[in-house]
Amino acid sequence: MKLIIAIIKDEDNDAVSRALTKQGFRVTLTASTGGFLRSGRSTLLIGVDDDKVESALDIIRENCKKTDQAKESRATIFVLKVDQFTQL
Repeated sequence: MKLIIAIIKDEDNDAVSRALTKQGFRVTLTASTGGFLRSGRSTLLIGVDDDKVESALDIIRENCKKTDQAKESRATIFVLKVDQFTQL
């Protein structure tokens, strides 16, 4: 199992979250700030099976809008190994 942490622009949150949940991914959203001028960001936490990581990343890539500024990233994504998962 993997944990995807995707830091995206607030304006992309709705499209990305909807596309992920439509494909059966569970998404947890936390609001965050950072980057140039401390603009609004959303941090998505997505737990996925190993074989679904690329599918989730593709959905994120497809649903983040292109940026006007060359140095500004559309998303920052971390993929972490999950040693243990418990749901209560």
